[in-house]
Amino acid sequence: MDYSVIPVPVLTVLDTLKNKGFRAHVVGGCVRDLLLGREPKDWDITTDAKPDQVLESFPDSFYENDFGTVGVKVEPFHKEGRPDREHDVIEVTTYRAESSYSDRRRPDQVSFVSNLTEDLSRRDFTMNAIALEVTEPASPSGASREIDIIDPFHGQEDIRQKMIRTVGNPEQRFGEDALRMMRAVRLYAELREPGTDTADNWVIDYPTVQAIRKHAQLLCHVSRERIRDEFSRIIVSGNPSEGVELLRTTGLLHDIIPELEDGVGIGQNLHHKYEIYEHNLLALRYCPSTKLDVRLASLLHDVGKPRTKRGEGYRSTFYNHDHVGARMTKDILRRLRYPVSIIERVTLLVDNHLFYYNVGEVTEASVRRLIKRVGLENMRDLMAVRIADRLGSGVPKAKPYKLRHLEYMIDKVSNDPVSVKMLAIGGSDLMNDLGIEPGPKLGAVLDVLLSEVIGDPSLNLRDSLLARAKSLSKEDIDTLRERAREVIEEKKEEDDRDIRSRHRVAK
Repeated sequence: MDYSVIPVPVLTVLDTLKNKGFRAHVVGGCVRDLLLGREPKDWDITTDAKPDQVLESFPDSFYENDFGTVGVKVEPFHKEGRPDREHDVIEVTTYRAESSYSDRRRPDQVSFVSNLTEDLSRRDFTMNAIALEVTEPASPSGASREIDIIDPFHGQEDIRQKMIRTVGNPEQRFGEDALRMMRAVRLYAELREPGTDTADNWVIDYPTVQAIRKHAQLLCHVSRERIRDEFSRIIVSGNPSEGVELLRTTGLLHDIIPELEDGVGIGQNLHHKYEIYEHNLLALRYCPSTKLDVRLASLLHDVGKPRTKRGEGYRSTFYNHDHVGARMTKDILRRLRYPVSIIERVTLLVDNHLFYYNVGEVTEASVRRLIKRVGLENMRDLMAVRIADRLGSGVPKAKPYKLRHLEYMIDKVSNDPVSVKMLAIGGSDLMNDLGIEPGPKLGAVLDVLLSEVIGDPSLNLRDSLLARAKSLSKEDIDTLRERAREVIEEKKEEDDRDIRSRHRVAK
């Protein structure tokens, strides 16, 4: 591995510590990502320097915890950060050992150690227990630097074998920090390659899976916020449905969204070939959006069905499951401490996912009412949930003709139609400046002006329009109307053809 893959600010922090006589290594998830060929989002350094020594080494740093982690402010270098930010932070943590986890989340006692291997032994998974040491430059130019990999728990081999495995005894690791069980599932969902055979894909090794099943109930000791963050990363991963299913089969889902489990084994009616839980899972899998709120809505869109089911077999019904599901969704997301903005958007999408639309039956007025109820800014996301619902039902087409026609109607009614509102003047200008009385002639003059601006947009200037209007006001009203009608109607037809063409719908 070439040292140039490590950003200059990280190298600077490493060199500063080493120049003061300390050992320092890049460690954790950033090393894993480098070995996987992914760009790290965060950079962490571990060192034998104590926190006060790190603070002395970096004047622009802060220490706000009891775990030996100092935040060192550096020049912005993260590609995903805000362009206007003043600095980025590199976390520098003293080698440490941990003991006794009475809350199943944080160590009761932290002690600083001088041995790197002992520090790595407390980490969660072998792939995260690898350290990199950058050698000192052979010259002031920095040439001939190399990277040494310290891997006492064979994390590189597990990466090659695509194996997620704990460092040491998995029951001990999960007993120390119950959130690690969700982290294992999250890594599984993020790393698995869609469409690749299981035999050559990422897996969690058997003892680790068994330990998760055995200790799943310990998740109740973890804060909802921490669970929410890991769950969200599973939902926006490349394999969200596989991640949720693994949460269920290991028993973790019962502590997160037990309402989803109510759909396991519950059949539907003639419109669905899958049971409720399986359908929700497939809707998540086929959701065309990568947005968290849209994927959450796809997963939860039918969460209300088990509580509203009446009857059995192909004729069973689920009346009002959309509204019941919306209320359940709000309760679920509140319980997981999601932000209000996320809760409101997901609830809105679940509540409206059954919107009715049939070509020839639904009018422009009803489409406007749908837009008013949902919000134009949410219509694309609502369509994505509808597509996820369809594909999750086993239908061959994600977007049938009637959905394309709905998109055409939305586009049509939400864009400003051809009207006198496009003009640089209005009726009040004609009345105030030219003394034209309110009535048919006023409307006719505006229509003629509009027809002429359609033909030549450069005419849409206030002074020019007023001068032209003065001339038109002396002509016969019927002549004015006939002159304008054909041009305006032709423009409306042209715009409509363009919109239909974009959405591939016939007239």
